[in-house]
Amino acid sequence: MWGILFLTLSITTPASSLFVIAPGILHEAGTGAVWALALAAVVSIATAYVYAELASAWPVAGGEYVFVGQTLGQGPAFVMLAINLVSNVLIAPVLALGVAEVMATFIPALPAVPVAIAVLALATLIAVLNIRLNALITGIFLAVELAALALVAALGLFEPVHPLALLAAPMVADGGTLAPLTLAGFGTAASIAIFALNGPGCAIYFGEELHEAPRQMGRAILISSGLTILSIGLPLVAALLSAPDLIAFLSADDPFGAFVAARGGSTLAALVGGGIVLAIVNAVIATILACARFLYGTARDRSWNLPLDEWLSALHPRWASPWLGTLLVGAVMIACCFLPLSFLLVVSGAGLIVIYAGIAAAALVGRRRGLTGGDTYRMPLFPLPPLVTLAALTLILWATWLDLEEGRPALIATAVQIGCAWLYWRLILVRRGWKASVPM
Repeated sequence: MWGILFLTLSITTPASSLFVIAPGILHEAGTGAVWALALAAVVSIATAYVYAELASAWPVAGGEYVFVGQTLGQGPAFVMLAINLVSNVLIAPVLALGVAEVMATFIPALPAVPVAIAVLALATLIAVLNIRLNALITGIFLAVELAALALVAALGLFEPVHPLALLAAPMVADGGTLAPLTLAGFGTAASIAIFALNGPGCAIYFGEELHEAPRQMGRAILISSGLTILSIGLPLVAALLSAPDLIAFLSADDPFGAFVAARGGSTLAALVGGGIVLAIVNAVIATILACARFLYGTARDRSWNLPLDEWLSALHPRWASPWLGTLLVGAVMIACCFLPLSFLLVVSGAGLIVIYAGIAAAALVGRRRGLTGGDTYRMPLFPLPPLVTLAALTLILWATWLDLEEGRPALIATAVQIGCAWLYWRLILVRRGWKASVPM
């Protein structure tokens, strides 16, 4: 279980989320980033309980689409598969594109796209190796990552310059001044914050390689969720309360790197930056590992056509990894590096709204039909966790729709994905008798 926990925390990558994704939350919500993250944390905890129950019942590599297929039907299952595929593929490019900004503290003027391509190529080659070796590598990198986060939190908490009341009236940087936070900005920030906390449920993709998975899967997911929220939330609050120039901090491209440099000096900033780069590489490796196993599950269910299904489900004779699928997903992720980072962030967040809503509905139906909540894991306070998830997602969905520049186009793009997936299932897969299977 500890190996799976290391891999899952590496996918969630609190340090990368803080240094690469959290600036987007600050740009949209300003000091209201704390409240956006708090709402996302509520969704994350509730959804972790949902994941824990469903993953304990069906610990298979297909993950979310299998949950939906077993409870809501095969059409919704393939829609979930398609949305999840896009979200899984976009996570690693988002992280890799942030490497150049983090490295700017000690190697300035690096081009973002070439650096991201190099990181993804290296991570793909490592991800082909045996899962136990990858768990060891990610565990070592994870220790460095958590140490860097603890240092950021300590620099802020030991010498705050703003009162805690600063967070009571959320303000956003606007042209050199502070302006009140709008609901649309909060919705977009919350959507990005959900993306920043996303990851604990990714433990399911390693379910078929986990010893006694039905008994241990829930524990791995819940521990990962709690550690992720704490590791991101504490440094965020500490930096907000301790930033000497609040407007500059809220509008900076690399606010946390600049904060460490201002408080600890250039040498410490370079060391922290190096730790964050390792964390990002670590996260990219773990994400590619998870995505390749997800694709392995889709290919085993014959979701595509020959020879793609055969390639994605082929296992390496020595390392027992889905090696062709790993190489393929790495190539697709490299291609995604040429898309705008803001587009990747918001589209990923919008897709997660659909994924979380789907598994919340699956948990409600699964428990009612007696398919989940058995001896392996039974979520407490049912049906509160899935209902909390659905209520929070409804609020975020509405607020995101009000954001005409980024939020609404992202939701429209997700709706197009849903329509295309449904048509593919209806016109092609129904004839094949496609089903989201649970291998025995």
